[in-house]
Amino acid sequence: MKSYTPASEMFFRRIALSEKINLSDYVLSEDDEFMNANQRAYFRAKLIAWKNDILREARETLDHLAEESANHPDLADRASSETDRAIELRARDRQRKLISKIDAALQRIEDGTYGYCEETGEPIGLRRLDARPIATLSIEAQERHERREKVYRDE
Repeated sequence: MKSYTPASEMFFRRIALSEKINLSDYVLSEDDEFMNANQRAYFRAKLIAWKNDILREARETLDHLAEESANHPDLADRASSETDRAIELRARDRQRKLISKIDAALQRIEDGTYGYCEETGEPIGLRRLDARPIATLSIEAQERHERREKVYRDE
């Protein structure tokens, strides 16, 4: 996951403060009750900030693509420009899918199912969630899933 910009960090803190949590001081602790109100507020703010960063980058890409739409007289320049455009659009499509995963994670926070493995129902683990807030499987379940996927791919 990429680092947050100062603007999104400010937004991140504002959301957290509205949830009565100070993210600059808040530290996730395995000793606390799993998915208590502070942890839910922390992950909600983190997911919203991440989503806002992605949306901001998408707007910047659209602006860049609109500026770049000029015809290039040179064939090599035109081909290079089209390749760059295709790469940007592919990246934006991946981020569009990521936004839907972020929205699903936010919905799980509201439902009270966030942080629990979809396969086993066990808690996912705060360090994993902090690194990958959209995770839906525990590390063990994810490893099993990847092994099964590899076996089917190798056949």
